Amino acid sequence: MTHYRTIDIDGRRIFYREAGSRDLPTLLLLHGFPASSFMFRDLICRLSDRFHVVAPDYPGFGYSDAPSNAEFTYSFDRLADIIERFVDQLGIEKYALYMQDFGGPVGFRLAVRRPEKVTFLIVQNANAYDEGLPDSFWSPVRALWDDPSPENFSRIREAGISDEALEWNYTHGVRDVTKISPDSWVLQSALVNRPGNKEIMLDLLYDYRTNPGLYPEWQAYFRKHQPPTLIVWGQNDVIFPPSGAHPYRRDLEKVDFNLLDTGHFALEEQAEVIAGHIRRFAAAL
Repeated sequence: MTHYRTIDIDGRRIFYREAGSRDLPTLLLLHGFPASSFMFRDLICRLSDRFHVVAPDYPGFGYSDAPSNAEFTYSFDRLADIIERFVDQLGIEKYALYMQDFGGPVGFRLAVRRPEKVTFLIVQNANAYDEGLPDSFWSPVRALWDDPSPENFSRIREAGISDEALEWNYTHGVRDVTKISPDSWVLQSALVNRPGNKEIMLDLLYDYRTNPGLYPEWQAYFRKHQPPTLIVWGQNDVIFPPSGAHPYRRDLEKVDFNLLDTGHFALEEQAEVIAGHIRRFAAAL
């Protein structure tokens, strides 16, 4: 049974999904862009007998409060602050981190701040290496980073957060598009098209420029602390392609490496496969 809860963090209502006994090891699920904890719905059901599973929505995403960007600073540092306080308020002492897309820069910030809390990592199309940001996809975003002009913001707003783009995020690279539920992108469209929400997403896409500069710090964390790491990566993803998955093996000694024949949101097509990898990996630790 999944529970749907909210908690107050710094005066903001944060929504989260929770399942499994709190006596079990905690698995903290950190979602991507422009998704929410909804992306973990199938995985939660498959793992709640083995883990205490917790999946929050960041501010501005899902069912959490979405204050305007005039009231709240939307940056990855700020999202990490919120999730750090979220973990503290729930009284979670240790946790494994599952990170996808935006979940990477949030989760790696947490891991660097408090490495003693992290039991292991699960990385699904979440980048920590320069090789994982190819110009073939990222050149328009890099243009925004170099020149945050109204024209560049408008270009990304129309190309990256349109209804067509939201659907494409889920369907590109999959084996069988008829198995991909439209619920995900229809929900995202409803949420992203709330007044001011696209501006929130644009702020975070612009702030993503701060992440590559932190890659050396994250890689130093890998080398020093050697968290056991499970890679479950959609190999047909053009946003975060497999070129970003392989470098983890340079810095981490214990890596269980799996490329999956699917796209960016691998859980939509391979939740059962990924759950099996997590069970096998955790049992061997």
